Amino acid sequence: MFDLLYLGFGEILNIKILLVIFIGVVVGVIAGLIPGFTVAMAIVLTLPLTFGMEPVTGIAAMIGVFVGGMSGGLISAALLGIPGTPSSVATTFDAYPMAKNGHPGKALSIGIWASFLSSIISLLILVTIAPQVSQFALKFGPWEMFALICLALTIIASVTGESMIKGLIAGLFGILISTIGADPIMGFARFTFDLSVLRAGIPFLVVLIGMFAISRLMESLEKPQMEKDLKEKQKENAAEVAFVLRPIKTLKTVLKKPGTLIGSSFIGSIIGAIPGAGGSIANIVAYDQAKKWSKDPKKFGTGCEEGVVASEAGNNSTVGGDLIPTVALGIPGSAVTAVLLSALMVHGITPGPLLIVEEPGIVGGIFVAFFIASFGMLITQFAGMRYFVKVTQVPTHLLVPIILMLCVVGTFVLNNRVTDLYILLAMGIIGYLFTKYKFALAPAIIGVILGPIAEVNLRRAFMTNPDWTLFVSRPISLTFLVLTVLSILFTIWQSSRTKAKLNRP
Repeated sequence: MFDLLYLGFGEILNIKILLVIFIGVVVGVIAGLIPGFTVAMAIVLTLPLTFGMEPVTGIAAMIGVFVGGMSGGLISAALLGIPGTPSSVATTFDAYPMAKNGHPGKALSIGIWASFLSSIISLLILVTIAPQVSQFALKFGPWEMFALICLALTIIASVTGESMIKGLIAGLFGILISTIGADPIMGFARFTFDLSVLRAGIPFLVVLIGMFAISRLMESLEKPQMEKDLKEKQKENAAEVAFVLRPIKTLKTVLKKPGTLIGSSFIGSIIGAIPGAGGSIANIVAYDQAKKWSKDPKKFGTGCEEGVVASEAGNNSTVGGDLIPTVALGIPGSAVTAVLLSALMVHGITPGPLLIVEEPGIVGGIFVAFFIASFGMLITQFAGMRYFVKVTQVPTHLLVPIILMLCVVGTFVLNNRVTDLYILLAMGIIGYLFTKYKFALAPAIIGVILGPIAEVNLRRAFMTNPDWTLFVSRPISLTFLVLTVLSILFTIWQSSRTKAKLNRP
């Protein structure tokens, strides 16, 4: 553990990298506070800019955006009552009433400190657990890896949105996309329909940018009413945003609630480590648990300090938890860490259990970049709060062309192929149709990332030994397959239970 941190500090303590992390945090905060502009979208747009960087620098930049984005949603949640990101929904429950009651600075300050301290707690959990998980994973063969990916693919069932059937269709669509192009073992073309544009396959980064960014741009252009409502909300709250932050006083307030802070941070870290869960679930679960354990639950929803601490601690601590399966197993815990894995692949680094052994400097760099980004977020939020608020007033018709240009340039730079731009447009239209007809995007992205890994390990297993019973006779592989079945059954039970509740009179 300490060796990794030592190597990480050696990699990161460079003026250029520190500046890149700081810029990433600023970009993340701005992305997080714009309602409808998700952290995943910000990370996707950042990715092409990292291609010309060293691997550690590029990953550090994206960690900065990740940390900044998770805390940025606090600003619009507190001042406008509109969550900047899905992971700041519960923050509106108490931060907004506190701001309306004449204490906007207090709401923001408490949220910032809770975000920072929970990030540090989740970092300690990450640094402690990830190397241990990785050591265990070194015992894996292709049978264990295939079984693990099967378990990971059940994430698709837990992020399906309103309809499990639609989510599974989206996931299968992602797996199908990953099979187009050259066969990973034999190298011959498949599913190309003799179209030259498909012979090189469909790059997963183009799928990410198209389905997440382009589709959201189309969606935002279709909803001018959203911008109108936002402006009305801003006028309502133009309430003297002449707020006073008082960081020292609010730090003491947060520290007086250690149970809520630590408990919510652990909840966020655990939920973050579960692939497919994410900050939006952690934000609400942490808030709900804090309310249940509170001596005075009735004060929640009226501008309660404890509610702001719980929601923001639960939200931001998911970053460290999310990185645990990413670093230790090479499995994305969310769409954001799927992009981080993509960045590693672009730089020729293979994610997986061997990452800590083969690239300890990269892993240490991730840990230290997270640590520094947390401090960067704290400084950036307090120093730039008044200016960040103005960003929420930028009209959509100005933001859309800028983001579109970044998407097109980033896609072209990836392989210098014009054909990728056609694929980008196609993926954008498909992503838009998915969103319009309420198909979740996350399952498709997870399918694109995990599908090829599952295929390669399955084929390696049969090439090593054609006996299929090895999948159930090897203890670790069998355990993962049993967990896969249990995960599917649990999701079905949970889904039917939710439907039953909704159908009750």
